[in-house]
Order: sequence, then C-alpha cells, then structure tokens
Amino acid sequence: MDALVSDPDACARLLDEYGSPVNLLDFAPLAEHVEELRAVAASSGVDLGIRVARKANKAVALVDAARTAGAGVDVASLEELVQSLDAGMPAERIIVSAAVKEHELLRVAVAAGAVLSVDNEDELSDILAVAASSARPARLALRLAITAEGAAPTRFGLPVQTWLSLLRRGEVTPSARIEGLHFHLNGYAVEDRVAALAEALPAVPILRGLGHHVGFIDIGGGLPVRYLDDEDAWRAFWRALDEDPSAVTWRGDRLGMVDPSSDRPSPEVYPFWQHRDAPTWLQELLASPLPTSAACPDKRSGVPSTDAAGVGDGGISVAQALRAQDLALHCEPGRAMLDGCGMTLARVAFRKSTSDGLGLIGLFMNRTQLRSTSRDVLLDPLWIRPAHHRPADETRDAFLVGAYCIEEELILRRRLRFPDGVSRDDIAAFPNTGGYLMHILESASHRIPLAATVVRDGDRWVRDRGDAAARPQA
Repeated sequence: MDALVSDPDACARLLDEYGSPVNLLDFAPLAEHVEELRAVAASSGVDLGIRVARKANKAVALVDAARTAGAGVDVASLEELVQSLDAGMPAERIIVSAAVKEHELLRVAVAAGAVLSVDNEDELSDILAVAASSARPARLALRLAITAEGAAPTRFGLPVQTWLSLLRRGEVTPSARIEGLHFHLNGYAVEDRVAALAEALPAVPILRGLGHHVGFIDIGGGLPVRYLDDEDAWRAFWRALDEDPSAVTWRGDRLGMVDPSSDRPSPEVYPFWQHRDAPTWLQELLASPLPTSAACPDKRSGVPSTDAAGVGDGGISVAQALRAQDLALHCEPGRAMLDGCGMTLARVAFRKSTSDGLGLIGLFMNRTQLRSTSRDVLLDPLWIRPAHHRPADETRDAFLVGAYCIEEELILRRRLRFPDGVSRDDIAAFPNTGGYLMHILESASHRIPLAATVVRDGDRWVRDRGDAAARPQA
C-alpha cells in the first residue's frame, strides 16, 4: 500500500485499466498473521486451527493464500464452498457455518468431508437425511447459544443442554459424528470468549461418553485489528463528536453515540483503534483463568454448569483446560487475517456544494463499496494527485459522496478537510479495506457494475479468477 500510493501515476493506470473503484489485494501478509497466531498458541501448548472467514473477502486468491499458509477456510454459502474446494483447499480444513443451509450445500459438504456447524434441530434433521444416502458420515460441530450470565442474546445455535437432550434421545444417528463445538459471539471481548469456553468445555466429556470423538472447540471470529496508530486522535474524535456533531459528521449524525462521556466509540462502530491486536488478544485469551468446574461436568446431573461467575477466580487457564481435555482450539478470523492485504482506489467525479452550502466531493463509486455492518468507516483516505492534473480548487471542507441516487449516499459520514483543494484528476485511496470493507455489502444497484477485484501476482496486477464478468474500462 505504501509503495503504491507513493506512485500516483501507477494508481491512475490501474484505474484506467480496471475502472473506478478498483479493489487491490496482496495476500502476502496473511501467512505472517497465521504464523504469529500459531506461535502464540504453541507457546501455550495449544494446537490452533485457523479457518479464514471467506465472507471477509470474495477473492479466490484468498483461498490460495490460506491453503499455502496451512490454514483452512470458513464458508457461508454453496458458492464459497465449491470455489474453495475447486481451489484445492482440503475439505478437512473447511467448516461450513452458513446461517441458512440449502440441500445442495449440505450434499456437497457431506460428500466432500467438510465440517458442518449445525445450528438447530431442523437443520440437523436435514443433514441427517442427506448423510443417510451418502457414502460417508456427516462431520458436525454443534453450534452453541451461550447463555452464561451477561451473555448477549443470540440468534445462533442452541443451548448446550438442548443439544445434550437431543443426543440422549438418539436424534443423531450413526450417519453423523460430532467432532467439535462451535460458537459465534458478537463483539471482540476476551472475557466473553472465556465465559463461552467455560460453558462449552464441560460438555466435551459428556459427548465423548456418548460415543462422539470431540476434538476441537471453535470460538468463531472477532480477533481484533488495530487500524489506527494514535489513540489520542481516536479519543479526540469521539469528544469532538459529542461536543458539536454538526461540525464533524453529515447533518450532525452521532454515529449511534449514546454515552455522554464521549471518549469511547459507539457500539455501532467498529473500534478502529484498540489496545490489543490479534496475537495479544489470543495470548490473553489462552492465559485467562477458568473456573475449575469448566474442566469437567457436574457429576450429579451429568449436565455442564453454565455459571460463569467463577471465571477469573484463579482456576486453571483456558490453555490448561484445552490441554487437559486434549482439545484443539479453532478460530475463524477474517479481518485479522486480511490486515494490510487490501486497498481501494476511486477517482474524483465532481466538486460542488449542497443547497445549504455543505461541500461535496463526488467519487466514481458507491457507499456499498466501502462499508461493513458498522455505522461508518473511521479511516481517512489517502489523497493522491497524478503528475498531470487539472487545476485544484481552493482549500475546502467536504463530504465524500457516491453514485446512488439517494440523499444519504455518503461514502464516509465524516467531514474531511482538503488543505490542497481538490482536482478532478485526484484519486482517493482507502487503506486496509481487504477485510470486509470492500465486499461484504457491495451492491450492483442502478445496474452499476461491481468493482473489479485485482490481485498482486509477482510484479504485476491481475484480475482475480473468481471476479464477476469484466466491467467496461473507464
């Protein structure tokens, strides 16, 4: 990214060739991230299985990079599964976590030997029906709805007691085998994962006693990325937003802020500055204490305790508990694996003001091409000016807007200052967009083509082989 933005003419040539916006990807950092996490786990004596979240980026080259690094993938659709298998990803390194699983997805997953994260009783019934006519048993991970005190309500999974009741009734036939436990949590808090593990671990000996060879617990994603270097700038933004929203954001949008203390981000916005990065987060998780009861079930009831109050009371650590039960720890990072892997370029389309005087800079892109499920993207673009450019206008404050014909078509909802003005030949470079920001919500509304996805291949850039039909040149 640094090398590219230092060469404005190269950026302009990429936009000439692929149109605006263009998504640029270089997956070299992914292998480094995999090795860093493995080193942390190994230092605690824990076997770590990394399944990179495909939904974080649609490029097939991501599968290649994960396979080469010895990681697997977490897939959420039939096409993601088929693409991953076709790209040579071993099925034993694939987990299918789709929230809704159609028959063909189940058939392909079972036939290939991928693990299916089973979410509910109806889905289990569908899987067993498919597995009954398959040459191999379905490989399952039970998706747990964590019910520990303080846990947020969730749409995903079933409580561990519900799963155990189903198993004791014989709902799982020999055509399926349970190989792991799985949970999906919102947010990024280490303590939430500790509480979830405290709830999940006691189920393992019970499941093994029922004849299932449970070998892993999958904690899902949520490994953090620290996008920003400067904590002071991050805190100052939230204070400024609290003091005078109209001076900071579009029409005074508070970005969901409800805490008047103001120096903490809204829960609706990704924490672009964080104390931890992914390796320190994992290290803290593995060293966190569990209640001793988490290592074994309640022998009186045969049902694992869900009381997480003992977490932090000086019990054995997460790493010790995993080792004691000979369990691997699996995770499904997306953003953390793609940190530093991607950047989005877009050309300036126009400069103007609203009817009430707010400055606007139009870009040849739309808001879905730089968006995750977060309320806004709190990263400033890097501003690039090619050598041969038309005159820039005066210094201005402005908002970046896009191509959709709606009033709220904001690329970023924050007011930006352009001290050198804006030329119509300028290029906005949005850094570190590889994880979710370029692909998770992209839309072809108005019949505007999707952005090209272009991958670094040695010393050249090539369109990713999984990209949609080529879009017209600019």
